Amino acid sequence: MIFVGFKPLDIKQQEFVDVPLFQLEAFTLHELNENGLVTLMKGSKATRYSDRYSVVNIDYTDNSKKFVANMSADKGLYRDEQDIIDLKGNVLYNREDGLIFESDEVTYNKKSAIAHTNKDYVIYRDTNRVVGTSLRYDNNLNKIKSKNVIAKYQIKER
Repeated sequence: MIFVGFKPLDIKQQEFVDVPLFQLEAFTLHELNENGLVTLMKGSKATRYSDRYSVVNIDYTDNSKKFVANMSADKGLYRDEQDIIDLKGNVLYNREDGLIFESDEVTYNKKSAIAHTNKDYVIYRDTNRVVGTSLRYDNNLNKIKSKNVIAKYQIKER
């Protein structure tokens, strides 16, 4: 009799595929192993999903290779299982030996220590300057591959 006077509530099921687990403000993430600090990631805001962090004003330092590399950008996406960081907006890559490059987008693979971009970039070291349209930089082998390169290189006097 109750169904005559009242209509049952029609509940539609929804599937949420990409729901954040939590959000952080002004955070610092430390990754440690038996040798000490491996990576350090800071940001003004981060959203944690099951497989990644989405970070605003990312500042990421990789201390796991021969040279410590620091990267900063307006936005970053750190994918846990793949150890890949996608950086977008005012990307600055700074290595402890003085190598610096700037671009609008960079993808860094932590396992292989390769940073690459298909965007315009500028790379500096001391008074040397290189401009190009794509870059693949291997931090382990200290090798750079690029396209459409214009270089200003200061040869040392003996």
